[in-house]
Amino acid sequence: MAGLLELTEEFLTYMYGVKGVSVNTVTSYRHDLKLLCDYFGQDADINAITTFNLQTCIASLSSQKYEASSINRFLAAVRKFFAYCYRLEYIPANPALSIKTLKLPKKVPRFLFPAETDELCSQPEKKPLLWEKRDKALLECFYSTGCRVGEMATLKLKDIAPDYKSAVVLGKGSKERRVFFEKDAVKAVLEYLPERNKRIPAERKVEELFINQAGKPLTIRGIRYIVSRYSGVEGTNHHISPHALRHTFATAMLSNGADIRVVQEMLGHESISTTQRYTHVTTAQLIKTYNQAHPHGGTK
Repeated sequence: MAGLLELTEEFLTYMYGVKGVSVNTVTSYRHDLKLLCDYFGQDADINAITTFNLQTCIASLSSQKYEASSINRFLAAVRKFFAYCYRLEYIPANPALSIKTLKLPKKVPRFLFPAETDELCSQPEKKPLLWEKRDKALLECFYSTGCRVGEMATLKLKDIAPDYKSAVVLGKGSKERRVFFEKDAVKAVLEYLPERNKRIPAERKVEELFINQAGKPLTIRGIRYIVSRYSGVEGTNHHISPHALRHTFATAMLSNGADIRVVQEMLGHESISTTQRYTHVTTAQLIKTYNQAHPHGGTK
């Protein structure tokens, strides 16, 4: 029988070619299954891997300071891989099936307050670090749409409405949904487009909205790098990531009265429980509501 690495590649080919999972999902699976191969060896006999062995592998990851969420993602990928091998009768049982996921600490999603968001989105004009108009458009689009970083990386011009006020993005599970651009985002995109088009050689066709300095589509890694360059700017005390901007979008929508089901649809969440993570109320909002509503609040 083939070794462990060869079987993981066979599994990834199946997931992409037959099951139709996204490139980003395959990349995530490949990363996690590489950890499996690194631990057991690329030529390991899959039948020699037991539940106890896998638990030891997980303990090793934990000792290397992997977070519980990362270990759970690893375990999910490993479960799917062994389920595939079991279905094809490569192994008599799935050794990962009985391993429980780790309990995750409840975290309030990191987000920016409105003043911080305004300061962040103004930074490319104040301190152009890379490409002023592109960076401005990128930040505004994240805040306006609540898109995932992978969705922003694959956003194509043809998917944007003629008035630039909305677009169709391809989310998790290859599901399409419509997102919206408010006026600041529309303005930023329209100012960026002429510069974008000049950077693309005439013989090259690039459909993606966001490109790098060489005129090629921005990668997920490239987008994360650009956003991180504006971390810690004056008036913004957080490490900023694309996901923090997604959290900021959700928090802003819910704080201003948007129905949670509508926000769920806008974020592309399968479950309402995922969206409910964003219903945290800020201390400032609590104080304001208390002062307005309590008989002795003092701000009648």
